[in-house]
Amino acid sequence: MTSSASSQDFFIGAIDQGTTSSRFIIYDRDAKAIASHQVEFTQYYPDIGWLEHDPKEILESVRICTAKALDKATADGYNVDGGLKAIGISNQRETAVIWSKSTGMPLYNAIVWMDVRTSPICRNLENRLAGGKTHFVETCGLQISTYFSATKILWLIENVYGVREAIESGDALFGTIDSWLIWNLTGGCGSYDREENFVQGVHVTDCSNASRTMLMNLKTLDWDRPSLDELGISIAILPKIVSNSEILGVISNGWPLSGVPITGCLGDQHAAMLGHRCKKGQIKSTYGTGAFILLNTGEEIVQSNHGLLTTIAYKLGPNAPTNYALEGSIAIAGAVVQWLRDSLGIIRSADEIEELAASVENTGGLYFVPAFSGLFAPWWRDDARGVCIGITRSTNKGHIARATLEGICFQVKDVIDAMHRDTGKHSDEEVEEDCILRVDGGATVNNLLMQIQADLLGRPVVRPLDPEISALGAAYAAGLAVGVWTEEQIFSGRNGEEIINFLPKLDEEQREKKLEAWHEAVQKTFNLAHLNF
Repeated sequence: MTSSASSQDFFIGAIDQGTTSSRFIIYDRDAKAIASHQVEFTQYYPDIGWLEHDPKEILESVRICTAKALDKATADGYNVDGGLKAIGISNQRETAVIWSKSTGMPLYNAIVWMDVRTSPICRNLENRLAGGKTHFVETCGLQISTYFSATKILWLIENVYGVREAIESGDALFGTIDSWLIWNLTGGCGSYDREENFVQGVHVTDCSNASRTMLMNLKTLDWDRPSLDELGISIAILPKIVSNSEILGVISNGWPLSGVPITGCLGDQHAAMLGHRCKKGQIKSTYGTGAFILLNTGEEIVQSNHGLLTTIAYKLGPNAPTNYALEGSIAIAGAVVQWLRDSLGIIRSADEIEELAASVENTGGLYFVPAFSGLFAPWWRDDARGVCIGITRSTNKGHIARATLEGICFQVKDVIDAMHRDTGKHSDEEVEEDCILRVDGGATVNNLLMQIQADLLGRPVVRPLDPEISALGAAYAAGLAVGVWTEEQIFSGRNGEEIINFLPKLDEEQREKKLEAWHEAVQKTFNLAHLNF
């Protein structure tokens, strides 16, 4: 990519705040990563199906990885101190934080996107509201689910001492992790800048993160007042909604990169779409803790009839057109490999699963559905629980490992099939543009996983050599806002970009038989939540 700027020493930074770790990556004017650092943080499981993060620990992880990446770049001879022009943020979505405006302290831990504690609240809303589970779909594109932030806000109000009082007194602020980061990075509850001026944190969120709360109107890109009234959520605690590429604020004293503007922000899956440069009709899948598949539908809002969500793809500037997307989210992808390692001890490290799964030619008739905390798209069953069926006396660890990888890929296949049905594309001729699946995320380093995905889809899978696509998308948005790159330069592709193609080898008859057996296994997961006793 050729920069529109004259100086060679132009850099863009990206905070990539994920479910299990935070990282900071520095990119040069050609969008090549020159330095990075990653810090993991604690996962808290206070009850079955619950998952929390300490918001202060997340902040500290961002502080450490930013400082370490800057040190690495400087040690390698890059003038990042004078040349870093802006930073972008990519973040785990739906994870909810409420904090005190006056003290800056969280009023409770962050409730993570995959947490299912709000199931009773969801059932109550479905029974109370006229449209049931789909009551808010017309306005926000989302079904009522434990997944989204709104029900987490309601749980915090109902169950955490001091939250309701803080809201009523005007001292409470809500945000997804992007808002929490930006508010703290830009001054929080108060600090002084280099000129000794008193500054306070900027309370904003971008339209992609806002689209995951169940509270934003997809057409107006603003908070939907009727929805807020129905749910009893005060608009006063909500951040201002902005685009994905504009100046949001300046990093305050006390942080690495003090004085550098924050000019890009997207939820991680939307950032990945931009990182892949997905235009209308193109699909990407990110394999992390969960898996997230998005299809860019251009400027058209497509309502799903097959269990998908309608969401924002990206909006690259306050006056730019809005690109929308269909999304299918899978709760458990890479997390199931961690489970094999940490809970069962079948593998000692995540990268061992590829060799173990490759030790057998097939699963031996084993099917593993990792519905640990319910199933997301296209099933939307929070009463589902994991099942492993087809076990015989000859089943071994290799079969379990291979069935685990297939279980991830079958879920992605189900979502992409639903996307084609929603867009009215069924045959190979109709799916000309989006036949390629663009992939990213930590799990994609597993070549066998990618080959299984291509086999089950019957379509090519394309993986960039640099898997940190979400961070790259955040960097694109940030650089676009300050003129380092133009939109045309971003979407025309990077110079020297390297990819690896995985082509399908499985014949159609085998594929269909395996898919039929998989769907039988999925049916076995339903109505099992009551067994948790």
